Amino acid sequence: MIKPPESLAKRIGIRFNDLGLLQRALTHRSADGRNNERLEFLGDSVLGYVIAERLYEMFPTADEGVLSRLRATLVNQSSLASIARSHELGDYLILGSGELKSGGFRRDSILSDALEAVMGAIVKDQGIDVCREWIQRVFEDAIGQLSLNDWKKDPKTCLQEIMQSRGADLPVYSLLATDGQAHAQQFRVDCRIALLSDVTEGEGTSRKRAEQQAAERMLARLSTELNIQS
Repeated sequence: MIKPPESLAKRIGIRFNDLGLLQRALTHRSADGRNNERLEFLGDSVLGYVIAERLYEMFPTADEGVLSRLRATLVNQSSLASIARSHELGDYLILGSGELKSGGFRRDSILSDALEAVMGAIVKDQGIDVCREWIQRVFEDAIGQLSLNDWKKDPKTCLQEIMQSRGADLPVYSLLATDGQAHAQQFRVDCRIALLSDVTEGEGTSRKRAEQQAAERMLARLSTELNIQS
């Protein structure tokens, strides 16, 4: 039996003015045309901003690449589904008969999307400040475990070690373009690996810097797509 949304509101500590928003956040597209996809879109954006802001304040010496990788360890399907399970979100999901039969209430993709939709419902009903506070609260433990010591190796080395540890071919970097005068050249490269079909690009004032940026972006993709941490 699906638990009522007011029970979830009490569990997460939010007193909604419009419980209909929370109910929609819990409604999968398989159940109704008026589903949680728009709220998920909003929640995803708010979540990205709140986590980025928190990391920016927490690690004042970290550059953009490190901050992006730290954020990717927090904001990915696996971590969001884990938080959703900690709130027993699956007990409140409104699913179509097909998803119910196939166990959709346990699926990472559905749980993570619903959690982001709940965040969207909170910001619409309570405003950004309440939503920010709630997001920071549910991510508090995970954020507290982050350390820059985990990110000291350069991106190319980290990526190479990941590939070696999995018995995969080493990353391949290809020069795409060289622009500018000899004294002020700009290099653009791409990075390809066996574990993903994605191709990442990097730019820099040297080929080495461009390759490091491409590797850094590939590490972020690995974290987001496959939950592989360096």
